[in-house]
Order: sequence, then structure tokens, then C-alpha cells
Amino acid sequence: MRLYPPVPMDPKEALNDDILPDGMVVRKGTRVTYHPYAMGKVEKVREKDWAEVRPERWLEREEATQKWRFVKMDSYTYPVFQAGTRICLGKDMAFIQTKRVVAGILCRFRVVPVVVEGAEPVYEAGLTAKIKRGFPVRIEAKTEVAS
Repeated sequence: MRLYPPVPMDPKEALNDDILPDGMVVRKGTRVTYHPYAMGKVEKVREKDWAEVRPERWLEREEATQKWRFVKMDSYTYPVFQAGTRICLGKDMAFIQTKRVVAGILCRFRVVPVVVEGAEPVYEAGLTAKIKRGFPVRIEAKTEVAS
């Protein structure tokens, strides 16, 4: 979601004159758009290895137990679900549902991308983002089911 957020850009309209944190003056009625899609790929906002898939960037190991713990990102740094008073009402439910579905699938199956030689997924931006023609995978049953 950091690299391909479901809402790639989000316009807002100023209800009153305002000044942004960088000092820019925004007049009443001005439309301002921020781009979570671009923000996930800018080295100034992200680290140098932004393109790498590294799940550990969201995890930290607890010293006492040596178990991994999920580390929440600041909503303003990671604005996929917006931030402040406009934060998505379904954010927490989306995370719970996603974790449950992924855990249920990965316990029983291997999800293997179907890679076509020389083909890359094509990101298709709109009101919500998607991959053009979907992302083909092959589902393989595991021989042993983890308990």
C-alpha cells in the first residue's frame, strides 16, 4: 500500500485562508491535492531503498522476548488512510480484515505470482488504484497445514 495506495491522489479544498507548514499561503476556495502514490516513492520523504520490499521496515524486535512487533507509522508520514480529523473511518477494520484473510490463506496455501517473461504489472490510476488486467497468481495447496 505504500508503493501502490488504493487512493493515489487526494484533493482538498480550503474552506478558509490558511498557511501550510512550509509557509505557503492557501486562499479560501483553493484546491490542494497531495499524492500518496508519489510520496511513497520520493527519497526525500522515504528512505533510499524505497523500492525494495522489506517487511522489517515495519517491524522491530522486542529485546526481552526476541519477538517481532509491528510498528505503526505516523499518519502524516504514511498518508494512505489520510490523517488528522479526516482519517479514514475504516482504517482499523481494513487492517484487521487484511491480517485475518492473509493469515488464513498463508496457513493453507502458497500464493505464487505468475510471471510472464519481460512483463511488469501496469499501475492504473483512477479514483482508486489498481493493476491493469489484475495481478495473476497461482494458488498451490500446502502439503502440511500449520496448526
